[in-house]
Amino acid sequence: MFMDAHIYILCSKSLNKFYTGSTELEPTKRLELHLNKVYGNEKFTSIANDWELYYQHLCSNIRQAKLIENHIKKMKSRVYIQNLKKYPEIMTKLLLRYPGSSR
Repeated sequence: MFMDAHIYILCSKSLNKFYTGSTELEPTKRLELHLNKVYGNEKFTSIANDWELYYQHLCSNIRQAKLIENHIKKMKSRVYIQNLKKYPEIMTKLLLRYPGSSR
């Protein structure tokens, strides 16, 4: 059985950086865990305390969310991340490209 999952992007103004992740939790709950440093000091998000939820999108399952997360990370582009928020059709195309099924 597949459960819903989310792709999420955090933004830190002090670092001027984005962090992209995927989760089966609500993104606001995941943000809270990052801010409370639940994942330890080895996690990139532990170097700042001002992370905010910049973008989130519901995926059909965690596999799809991880595939899209990896795609966004491979782009290595601030403009691409900003365009995800600005142009919803980009995510629509990613959802079609990465359906998340095991077939």
